[in-house]
Amino acid sequence: MSSQTEPPRKDFALIHLLPNMLTIGSICAGLTAIRAGTQGDFLTAVLLIFAACVLDGLDGRLARALKVDSKMGAELDSLADFLNFGVAPPLLLYFWALQDTRSAGWLSVLIYTVCCVVRLARFNVSTKATEPTISRAYFVGVPSPAGAMLVMLPMYLSFAFTDRSLVPDALICIYMVGVGLLMISRIPTWSFKSTRVSRENVKYFLVAVAFVGAAVLTYAWIALIALCLGYIATVAWALLVHRRKRIRKG
Repeated sequence: MSSQTEPPRKDFALIHLLPNMLTIGSICAGLTAIRAGTQGDFLTAVLLIFAACVLDGLDGRLARALKVDSKMGAELDSLADFLNFGVAPPLLLYFWALQDTRSAGWLSVLIYTVCCVVRLARFNVSTKATEPTISRAYFVGVPSPAGAMLVMLPMYLSFAFTDRSLVPDALICIYMVGVGLLMISRIPTWSFKSTRVSRENVKYFLVAVAFVGAAVLTYAWIALIALCLGYIATVAWALLVHRRKRIRKG
C-alpha cells in the first residue's frame, strides 16, 4: 500500500490577510456607491468612492510592508480598481444627469470605462516590464483613482452651488470623455507614492491630512472641488517640469 505525502499546509496570520481585506472592503464600497447612486443619495456615493481611493492607496503599501504581496493580491487589486474607478463613477454621473440624453450619455460612459480598463491593463504590463518608464516620480497618464475623482467634478460643482443647470449635459459628456483620454495619455503625472516627508515635517503632514479629512466630511463638495483643482494644478506643473527636462536634454 503506497503512502501519499500531502503538501505541508501554510497557515496565515490574520494580519497577513489585512491587505486583501482592505481590497475586498474597497470593492464593497464601490458596489454600495452604485446602489446609493440608484437611490439618489449622491453624497454617500461620492464619499464611498473617496473611501475606496483611500483603501486603494493603503492595501498595496500594507502588503509590501508586511511582505505578503502576491500575484493574487495584485490581480484582486486591479479588478477592484476597475469596479471602483472605471464603473462606479461614470454610472453615478449617468444616474445623476445623463439618463435623458439618450445614446450620448451612455456612449460617454462606455468610452470612459474602456479608457480606464486600457489604463489599468497598461499599468499592469508596465509594472512587469524591465524597461524603465519616464521616472518613478511620475505616472504615465492620470491614474484611475485620480480620474475617478476628477470625472465627478461636475457633480461637486452642481451640489456646491445648488444649481443643476450650472453644468450642461453635453459638457458633462465631453468632460467625461476628456478625463478618460487623460488616463490613457502619455502625459507624466506626479506620483504621490514616491513623495517623501522629512522627519521634522511629519507632524505638519498629519495635521494637513486630518484637515483635509475633516473638510471632506464637513464641506464635502467645496473640499472635493478644491482637491480636484489642486490635482489639475499638479498635473500641469508635472507636465511643465517634464518638458523643461526634455528641452535641457535635447
